[in-house]
Amino acid sequence: MNENLRIAGSQNNFMGRTKQTEITTAPKGKGEERMRDYTMNGTLIIGCDHGYGNIKTANFCFRASAEASETAPIFSKDYVKFEDKYYVISEGHKSFLADKIADDDYYILTLAAIAKELELRELHEAKIHLAVGLPLKWVKAQRESFKSYLLRNRYVNFEYREKKYLVEIVDCTVMPQCYSAVAETLKEFTGINMLVDIGNGTMNIMYLNDRRAMENKSWTEKFGVNQCAIRIHNKVLDETGTNLMDDVIERFLRTGVTKVDEPYNSLIINAAAEYVAEIFAKLKDYEYNDKLMNLHIMGGGHKLVETVGEYNPDKTFFITDICATAKGYEYYCYMGLRRQNQNRN
Repeated sequence: MNENLRIAGSQNNFMGRTKQTEITTAPKGKGEERMRDYTMNGTLIIGCDHGYGNIKTANFCFRASAEASETAPIFSKDYVKFEDKYYVISEGHKSFLADKIADDDYYILTLAAIAKELELRELHEAKIHLAVGLPLKWVKAQRESFKSYLLRNRYVNFEYREKKYLVEIVDCTVMPQCYSAVAETLKEFTGINMLVDIGNGTMNIMYLNDRRAMENKSWTEKFGVNQCAIRIHNKVLDETGTNLMDDVIERFLRTGVTKVDEPYNSLIINAAAEYVAEIFAKLKDYEYNDKLMNLHIMGGGHKLVETVGEYNPDKTFFITDICATAKGYEYYCYMGLRRQNQNRN
């Protein structure tokens, strides 16, 4: 192991075997952003943002897709082997389900997320506390069921990318999306601020008043970026008869660049502009006024709004880190656990 990389995830008394605990932050590599670990009582906190389009951790983003098979895939090595089944990761997107525990996909995708974070730390055994979230208006109703879903097995043996992992999942904290992404920088949010998290399936909206969350002013709309993708596909099909490839649409949604010729370029941009105009119409339904408040847009849809939207550039801010929510989950979870420890003492 690299002598400069000291692992916060080395556990005390992991499955009966004593290990030394070190809590530190170490660089990923020369000139790269430093990797920050949150640990509590010898347990590594791993944040996982379970999107409908992508799964995000503090350091990774990959497609939310897990295709099950009884046999190992021929070409792909990006698969999870769990309980004698093989699940190919990242070859599609998760269909929208209001209840994320309706099938096993998010459990398998969580194992892939854990493995990616452990591999980064050169670990294959770990004691884990999961830090996850749900849409704002679904947290209260679904928190306990989602937590139980992810904690179904305390000890988990599985393989990812042909490497074996052994983890103990000791607990899981379920937090609200949107707010978590700004939890660490909350002191900067003075005055009235509207936060908008545009994911693949949902759009979460909430207000902050002088850094305080306003619980009676938070909403979840089923108006995520996938709605824009459908509109682009239909508009191109209606106007030209061409069945536009999903990869072309996804590239545009991610980068704001179409890389196609006319008339496809204009059709894509026009469909996207119509969708973004509807986003702002919905925000106005929730009393958005760019003369009275700042607007903070995050999630996979931020690039779309930035590229084709009409907004006040002096009062509109984009959180461009796609992993911001997962990082926020880790921070939010760590601070909550630290307060619990302090109260016990």
